[in-house]
Amino acid sequence: MAEHGAEHAEPMAFGFVTPGMWVALSMSAFLAIVIWKKVPGAIAGGLDAKIAAIREQLDAAKALRAEAEALRAEYAKKIAGAEADAAAMVEHARHEAQAIIAKAEADTTAMIARREKMATDKIAAAERAAVDELRARAAAAAAAAAGQLIAQHHGASADRGLVDSAIAGLAN
Repeated sequence: MAEHGAEHAEPMAFGFVTPGMWVALSMSAFLAIVIWKKVPGAIAGGLDAKIAAIREQLDAAKALRAEAEALRAEYAKKIAGAEADAAAMVEHARHEAQAIIAKAEADTTAMIARREKMATDKIAAAERAAVDELRARAAAAAAAAAGQLIAQHHGASADRGLVDSAIAGLAN
């Protein structure tokens, strides 16, 4: 490019303040006002308050977590206890059922033995009654037969002889 013959001149205020100096001066004034109004302290205080609030929340969360873990452990212990109680109840019920079954078997065996004895006694009583009845019938039949034989073979004279010999036998 061809030079156009003009020189570049920077604007100046009061003859010595350039635009870069204005920026530096205004930045320095801004920082002085910020420091004078204690803005960094306010920002630090706000950040410290936020940090403290977050710490409180973390502490509360830790406390809640510890409480939740304690409750979890307590309920785990209760569940284990309940499971142990349930197992004990099942075992107790099993033993009771076995005892009831054993008692029922013993009662059944005893009842069968009693009924067997009753049946045996009834059979023996029926046998004795039958034997007694047979004896009674045999005795009645023998007496009837003897009566018939005596009536057929003995007359009044033979009876007199028997009666006399029986009386003579009594006198001795």
